[in-house]
Amino acid sequence: MSEKNTHFFARSLVLNTIGLLTILPLAPLINRFIPPVIIGYWNVDLLISIIAAFFLVRAILWIFRPLIIPAFILIAGFVVYSQFTEGYNLGNMILDYKNLVVKSWDIRDNKEKDLYLIKPDIFDTGVEKAVKGLKSKINPRDSVTRNFAVKHSIQYFDDYHKKYGPKVRYLSLFKYINNNFKYVADPNRDEYFASARETIENGMGGDCDDHTIMMISALKAIGAKCRMVLTENHVYPELYCGDKKNFTEMQEAITHLFAAENFTGLYYREEGGNFWINLDYTARHPGGPYVDNKAYAIVEF
Repeated sequence: MSEKNTHFFARSLVLNTIGLLTILPLAPLINRFIPPVIIGYWNVDLLISIIAAFFLVRAILWIFRPLIIPAFILIAGFVVYSQFTEGYNLGNMILDYKNLVVKSWDIRDNKEKDLYLIKPDIFDTGVEKAVKGLKSKINPRDSVTRNFAVKHSIQYFDDYHKKYGPKVRYLSLFKYINNNFKYVADPNRDEYFASARETIENGMGGDCDDHTIMMISALKAIGAKCRMVLTENHVYPELYCGDKKNFTEMQEAITHLFAAENFTGLYYREEGGNFWINLDYTARHPGGPYVDNKAYAIVEF
């Protein structure tokens, strides 16, 4: 092989290697601006992003070959800069690949049994009293609740808003509440329902009904639709996800953004083509395992 051919081969190898290294960080960056693309149970938007990144890099190599090294330096510099400014860094990149590829293989269909609504006469008075008490405390227009909801709805996942839209606001709010809520029991034989304002101002402490009131009030304050489910010894909130398409997009968002919370699949209920997920304080991620499928009352807000 002549010296000229050796030089050409070495140069091509270097440029193609740099091109490949450019694709790796470029694909998840592109993916952030592509809405979820789901075929069956598979998330294919990352695959589309990788293909788009590949063709972009190939175009630079073909048309603007001298620009591939500056392009690589620019993207690498952006990643390094973000590493020190809490922006989109190497950890986020690895998480994007892991969550949108590996986690998609692990998702199980965790459809919960339909709610079995039971209401024996012996419970009528108590259940109706509890429902009235809980409903009276839901107030998404309260200024403290609204400000709390807005503040913490943008605390997490803001970089993913272009991709998942308003869903990230609900997920951010859930994460803050469930990371900071502390269980405190009511006095024996004395049920007290705290408003969201009270729970916020007392330092995020309370029991299951206080958590449910706060979660529903705060989520409704930023536009979500919710319901509460009353069982014999428990009450918990559920978030409405919409139809199958919207639910699948919500599933991708939760799979992606809550992978660090030992995510093993999304537990949900489907009723007439409408999907709901569990937001109980016992869950480390939205759509965690349910406690019970028997209910004395279901109240939508």
